[in-house]
Amino acid sequence: MLDVGDLRILVTDHGPKDGPVVLMLHGWPDTAHLWRQQIPALVQAGYRVLAPDLRGFGESDKPDEVDACRVSACAGDAMAILDDVGAERAHVVGHDWGAAVGWALALSHPERVHTLVALSVGHPAAFANGGLRQLKASWYMLLFQFEGIAEEFLSRDDWAMFRRFLGNHPETERWIGTLSKPGALTASLNWYRANAHPRRLLSHPNRSTACTVPVMGLWSDGDVALVEKQMTGSADHVTGEWEYHRIEGASHWIPLDAPDELNRLLLDWLSRHP
Repeated sequence: MLDVGDLRILVTDHGPKDGPVVLMLHGWPDTAHLWRQQIPALVQAGYRVLAPDLRGFGESDKPDEVDACRVSACAGDAMAILDDVGAERAHVVGHDWGAAVGWALALSHPERVHTLVALSVGHPAAFANGGLRQLKASWYMLLFQFEGIAEEFLSRDDWAMFRRFLGNHPETERWIGTLSKPGALTASLNWYRANAHPRRLLSHPNRSTACTVPVMGLWSDGDVALVEKQMTGSADHVTGEWEYHRIEGASHWIPLDAPDELNRLLLDWLSRHP
């Protein structure tokens, strides 16, 4: 457990202490357990893997304040994790909200990010330019703004709507188990309330904010929440090296649905960026 301000963050630490550091950041509604099929492969290759439960998730503290779940605050947690192990920089791998945190860290503190691997979620400006298809795919973000209503809608009748919403993915029972803990569902939804409020539709993304670190983007053709354009469009906002891979036959949860292909791509990418 790592103390970050008033919060305690659970960080799992795997592999050789002197290995190159890989920081793995999950999204909604996951925990660090999302990476269970990637961590052994990375450790076997000699990497030190740090995989936290992000604030509001899993065994980490769940702040009551919505603003406490801003992506910028979570990027600060990531830097605190690196500081705690004495790592000047790390390869950052993020999925879903974890990818958003990875982008934020790479944009605000590029000196701490050796490379970024963004799964599913593209550069924030590219996401904002995703067009009507992305807005339609993001319908649930509006639902999640309604405090109390969203919680009941998802969890009532033995989480019936949650199950339907996530397509009865094999991981569903595990997600329900973690989100059923006191305060967990609200804390997880606060990520959307802090970072995806409808007022953001009226703001203009900072197009001048370019990512200078090497980035590999991955998107899966079974992702119903994110369109491919918001990932491929990230190329326009990366001045460092950019590489893109489309994963066929996987849902939004690439680490769970295509673990072998993801591991192959990760190990290849990392070996080319020592």
